[in-house]
Formats: sequence, structure tokens, C-alpha cells
Amino acid sequence: MINKDLGIDFLGVHFENPFCLSSSPVDNCYEMCAKAFDEGWGGVVFKTIGPEHFKIDEVSPRFDELTKEGTPFVGFKNMEQIAEHPLQENLDDLTKLKKNYPNKIVIASIMGTNEDDWVELARLVTEAGADMIEMNLSCPQMTSHAMGSDVGTNPALVKKYCAAVKRGSDLPMMAKMTPNITDMVPAAKAAMDGGADGIATINTVKSVANLDLDKKVALPIVNGKSSISGFSGKAVKPIALRFIQQLRVAAGMEQLPISGIGGIETWEDAVEFILLGSTTLQVTTAVMQYGYRIVEDMKNGLMHYMEEQGVDHLSDLVGIANKNILPAEDLDRDYKVYPKIDWDKCIGCGRCFISCFDGAHQAITWDEKTRRPSVDYSKCVGCQLCNLVCPVGAISTGKIEMKPGRQGNVEDIDIESVRLTH
Repeated sequence: MINKDLGIDFLGVHFENPFCLSSSPVDNCYEMCAKAFDEGWGGVVFKTIGPEHFKIDEVSPRFDELTKEGTPFVGFKNMEQIAEHPLQENLDDLTKLKKNYPNKIVIASIMGTNEDDWVELARLVTEAGADMIEMNLSCPQMTSHAMGSDVGTNPALVKKYCAAVKRGSDLPMMAKMTPNITDMVPAAKAAMDGGADGIATINTVKSVANLDLDKKVALPIVNGKSSISGFSGKAVKPIALRFIQQLRVAAGMEQLPISGIGGIETWEDAVEFILLGSTTLQVTTAVMQYGYRIVEDMKNGLMHYMEEQGVDHLSDLVGIANKNILPAEDLDRDYKVYPKIDWDKCIGCGRCFISCFDGAHQAITWDEKTRRPSVDYSKCVGCQLCNLVCPVGAISTGKIEMKPGRQGNVEDIDIESVRLTH
């Protein structure tokens, strides 16, 4: 059995492993957080605590799922706001968690409506014993425009509220950023200028996931109506990774400490976030579907990956892939990689032919009698769509050719570097 040390330091705090529950329904009370700790999670970001004067009044129902071809929870839409429990109850839970689990990391997520709120909440959670603060600047379904993602898209407010939190507490603090913005860099820089020690991202993406075709209303339906609200789950992972990459390559932010969030379900997802610069990882939607137990699978897979890569310290993996994602204009466009068909694996389903003819460059021909596809290299552009749609893995990357008139040698291109993997 492989047993690697998954411990890592983030904002000066040591985590026994990088896996944390994100601020959400999955950790909204002591009992839930305690069970998660018992299952092996390294930390929890306790569900966002708001000021006593702001009363939460939730709708019912409040969730919807996006499915595809029988696969549930491709994406998850939720209309839930911040913690419903009274402020003092939440503070008491933080204190109890830290007392009973001194080696686990308890992160207090807070959200205010003004500077005074932020200062006071920061002070209260510090007194309650939290190890760290996360500022929720990004919840997309708050009923007040003074809170949530409307704040997170305003760099001036982000900076002001971050400075307020630092006046109320000396704890390490990360600002949780919204993806409902074209460029996250200005808001993240404003957070750091305001005193944030790191960034957490992404929060959920504003969405309408599904509509009831008979009632002509979006889901979930609340007394005949619905609203735009946050979308999470596997479907948002590409968006999360994009924002994290852009933050880590922005001028002056190359070493930006990040807690990565957005569609993490498996150890492979976890590794992707780490390679692009996330030190800790936060999970909600996968827990809602599979339960806290998934952390064992993710820890085990991450340890095996470290063993395979010859890595003893998790920190050695953080951000090492950032340099390999370039601006589109800097990519090598001098060659094409053609597909290769393995006839022993091909089942003659015709998926490659249909997809290429209807969705690409009509470079796959089809023999009706033998039910075999073949590649017309005079038309093939090397897009590899056929490779992606093949249901049995019968198509792979094949020969490489330099484009006419281009400099370079095929021998200098490593076929493994252009191989499609998932």
C-alpha cells in the first residue's frame, strides 16, 4: 500500500491533506463538519456566516441538476444562500469544531453588507477559534446587491472590504472570487491590495440549467416561477481551471496562493487543479452526490500519482503546468497529426464517419459493405474529432506531417506530446 505525506502549507497554515469542504450546504453545522473530519478531510470552509441583522429566508425546492445521456450531476444548480442558523450558533460550532479537532483546519467563511459588518464578523470568527477566514465575495443568489457576486465584480468594493476584514482580524484570509466576470485579475489584484493573503476560486456560475417544457418555467420551480442562480459540478471545471491559469500567469501574480474550487470529483481533477497552481482544494457538488467518503478515493489516487511521478512533497506539484499553457498565437501551427484506425478494435458503428461528415471536414470515408471507415488524408486537417467520438478507442493519433512550406522536422516532434488523453 502506498502511503505518501499529503501535508501542505497554505497561507502559513498546515493542512494534513489539501482536501477541504467548500462553504456550502455540505458543512453547515458542527455534526456535518465533524463527520467530514472523521472521514479524512483536511479542512472545512464552514458555510458562510452573515451578520445578525441580515435574515436568510430560503426557497423550496432549491436545487436542479444537468444530465447528459443518463449521467446525473454533470452540473448542479442551486438557489441556496448563506447559513440559515443564528450567528451565535455558527460561532459556537466553530469553537466546538476546533476544540474537538485541533489538528484539522477550520476556515470561517463570512459575508457582510458593509464595512462594519466585515470588521465585526472577522473579529467574531477569530475569537471563536477559526484558523483562517474566507471572504465570500461571490455568491450569485443573494437577495441583496450589497452582498455576493455583485460585490465581487467591483474591484473598489473588493479592496475596501478586504481591508475591513484585516482590521477585524489578524488571521490569514483568502478572498473567494466570482467567475461571473470577464477577467478576474483586476478583482483579485484589488483583493490582494486590500490585504488578502490568497484567493479562493471559483464560486458558482450564474445559470439557468433546465426548463420545464410544459410549464414554460426554469427549474427548480418555486410557486410557478424560478430565477438565475449558481451552477457547479463537473461542468464548471474547465471554467475554474481557466480562471486559475489566468491568475497564475498575470504579471506579479505568478506565485499567487490559490484554493481551487469547481468541479473536483476525482483524484485526477484534484491533480489538475494542483498542477495549475492550487495549493488546497475545495469540494461540494461531488459530496452532495456521493457523500464524504469520496475523500478516501481522492487521497489514495493522489498518493499513487505522487509515487508514479517520483514526488515526495505535494508542494512540488503546485503550479508546474502553468508554463505549458500559452497564448493561442504562440502555439506551434506547423504540423498536422493524422488519426490512425485500429481495425482490431473498430466495431463498425460509423460514429467517426457521421461526426466528421456532419461536424468537421468530410475526411472519413465509409464502406457500406465492410462497415469500415478510412481516412482521406487529402481532406483531413488533423482535428482529431474522430478520435474523441470513437466509443471503443479504435482511433488514436497517427502519423505527423509538416504543413507545406513550413520549417522543421517531424522527427523533432514527440508523438507522445500530441497524444490525446482523458
